[in-house]
Amino acid sequence: MTELALRYRVSTRRSAELALMVGAWLLGVFAWVLVDGATGRSSLGGWTSLLSAGILMLFTHSVIRWQAPYADPILFPVAAGLNLIGLAMIHRLDVAAAQKAIANATPTPTPDVYLQLMWMAVGLVCLMGVLSVVQDHRQLQRITWVSGLVGLVLLFLPLLPVIGFTVNGARLWIHVAGFTFQPGEIAKIALTIFFAGFLVVRRHTLALVQTKILGVGVPRPRDIGPLLAVWVFTLLVLVLERDLGTSLLFFGVFIVMLYVATGRRSWVIIGAILLMLSSTLAYKAFGHVRIRFDVWLHPFADASGNGFQIVQSLYGFANGGIFGTGWGQGYPDLVPFAKTDFITSALGEELGLTGITALLLLYVIVIERGARAAVATRDPFGSLLAIGLTTVLALQTFIVIGGVTRLIPLTGLTTPFLSYGGSSLISNYIIIGILLRISNAARRPELTSTIDDLVVAS
Repeated sequence: MTELALRYRVSTRRSAELALMVGAWLLGVFAWVLVDGATGRSSLGGWTSLLSAGILMLFTHSVIRWQAPYADPILFPVAAGLNLIGLAMIHRLDVAAAQKAIANATPTPTPDVYLQLMWMAVGLVCLMGVLSVVQDHRQLQRITWVSGLVGLVLLFLPLLPVIGFTVNGARLWIHVAGFTFQPGEIAKIALTIFFAGFLVVRRHTLALVQTKILGVGVPRPRDIGPLLAVWVFTLLVLVLERDLGTSLLFFGVFIVMLYVATGRRSWVIIGAILLMLSSTLAYKAFGHVRIRFDVWLHPFADASGNGFQIVQSLYGFANGGIFGTGWGQGYPDLVPFAKTDFITSALGEELGLTGITALLLLYVIVIERGARAAVATRDPFGSLLAIGLTTVLALQTFIVIGGVTRLIPLTGLTTPFLSYGGSSLISNYIIIGILLRISNAARRPELTSTIDDLVVAS
């Protein structure tokens, strides 16, 4: 028994995680050096930031090695690598803003990259906190209804008259004690936990078929209630907070989780019908939705007005071409909101199609490893939770990059790990922490798993 346990300990692959993490850090350092070399700006603060990021990553790796030794060795390094690339791009845009201020004889703005590094530190602390507090992901099933209530409160918190405020037409932010925060980013985690806990209990009932239409099993009318409730909920988000992206994200996540829980294609078909119906209603009822669709279809019809953002984004991609202009040698600051909504456009100009393809492959790796944890875990709740959180990352990435490339209408979400903003970065690192905990249970040897299960049960 001891020999078997020792053999399993050798295969934890934490050394592989360490090697990948060092490679991710060196990639971020290389990008930062290229920016400084091209722009002729280098500072002690930049190198201090890079060193601090490396120390934070190393400490996080140590906690993973201690708290989740059998966790997936690829998830954290790839997520951290994306974060470091985002830091390099934000630094590049800070340099461009400083150069523009000098040329216009205006005060130099405070660099945002240092604040983003602080949010990275908070996000990594939250990741380590998840691994330390949640010793078994099945503990989260006990707070199913609490998570649902917390998620609803957080999502609609910006509607309060004192702390909530509107940014770019969407009421998603709150202002407390000098800090601004987007509570909907944490709400997506809480509601995903609620969806997983609810569906794992109701999955057999929701999978029942009353009749078949064209060979597709149709659920009983009374079982359509949960889907209709989520549909109405997402419509409320669209109406009250004017946030198309979040409403699409929540509805899409619930449909995917419902399909995984029941295995019924009919839920996907019903969900698609409801999505088309809500899109039609939103287009006819709300002017801001209609503008987004019109800009998507005819961006150059109003290139200096409503279509300015997407047109500048397309120009940036076109200027980048196949291989890009190179770090620090493009004009990414000409794209509005380049640090947040359109950071992919900024990266597309300086890294080109080749660089954007590489970034997309990194996201594919994160999604594949999350889905692998969902398939490998031994309990239905863990499987649903992992696939739900993975779908959150996948859908958000698709919605954002699809919007800036004009594949779909713009929605205003941020690109996971790349974009500037603390709310998104913290929530995404929490998602990685939960996925690491689930993958640790999935990859843990049966012998160790049985002993731990007995401890938890006692």
